[in-house]
Amino acid sequence: MIKQYDLIIIGSGAAGLGAALYSGRYRLKTLVLGKEFGGETAKAGTIENYPGAPAVDGYELMNVMKQQTLAISTEFSNDEVSGIAKHEHCFEVVTGKMTYQTHAIIFATGAERRRLGLPNEKELTGRGVHYCVTCDGPVYGGKTIAMVGGGDASVKGAVLAAEYVNKLFLIVRGKEVSAEPINLERMKTLGDKIEVILETEVKEVVGKNKLEKVVLSRPFKGSTDLVLDGLFVEIGATPNVLLAQKLGVVLDERGHIEVDNMMQTNIDGVFAAGDVVNHFGSFKQDITAAAMGAVAATSAYNDRKVHGELCEMHAVPEHK
Repeated sequence: MIKQYDLIIIGSGAAGLGAALYSGRYRLKTLVLGKEFGGETAKAGTIENYPGAPAVDGYELMNVMKQQTLAISTEFSNDEVSGIAKHEHCFEVVTGKMTYQTHAIIFATGAERRRLGLPNEKELTGRGVHYCVTCDGPVYGGKTIAMVGGGDASVKGAVLAAEYVNKLFLIVRGKEVSAEPINLERMKTLGDKIEVILETEVKEVVGKNKLEKVVLSRPFKGSTDLVLDGLFVEIGATPNVLLAQKLGVVLDERGHIEVDNMMQTNIDGVFAAGDVVNHFGSFKQDITAAAMGAVAATSAYNDRKVHGELCEMHAVPEHK
């Protein structure tokens, strides 16, 4: 069965939902495809810097945005996209259950948390090694953990984890911690509950059935071994660009989707927004993601006006 849309948005985080809100208001028939609703925002815990929503839970913020889009007839599916193809100005999007056709696509596929790339890391993931404090931090009540990363996300994660744990080590590769002043101040108020280890990397994660310790790149208090109950990794993210690459979308030198100021890629009818692009450099926030989504939807609307009616179902060759 083939269903047709004016616009398909791949990704249901802040960028995808921002795009959906605007495409719905433009009366574009819109489908949002997202395997993990809310993206990274839904896992972020309390968000305090989104205008008009002070101290709101990330998942709740995403749900409110979704309800706004549902009110203007946007459709949602949690099907995972398995294939994508283009024929002239028509696109075919294939999932495990359905085949869709659309005039335009917005990639709001976000980014995947970066791993340390160490032996045994994969085996210990979920067994002491984690990438989401909001998801897994509460299980370490009264225990000792470490957070790897020196940016704002790692500091926010450390402050959140400190609500549960007895002791937390913040392991930073650089010479200083780089975070928003307000988050640094909050971390400092926790005193010696959080101890910062500078100019140090994790070289090994050790354990058989669960994490037992990590090996550091330089001694800390006389030893390179640091015994831990849990290790959380917050060292940035890698953009999810595989689907876009299947269409021949050009990437920039950092592996993000390259877009112009209107979120247009090198392919007519294909746009991108959010963490999958590098439009604002390292400044990646919910508000900028939603704004990029709004711009991308506006571009898709203008594109729809230029290119006329929906694609004929026979216009796209069978997906292989």
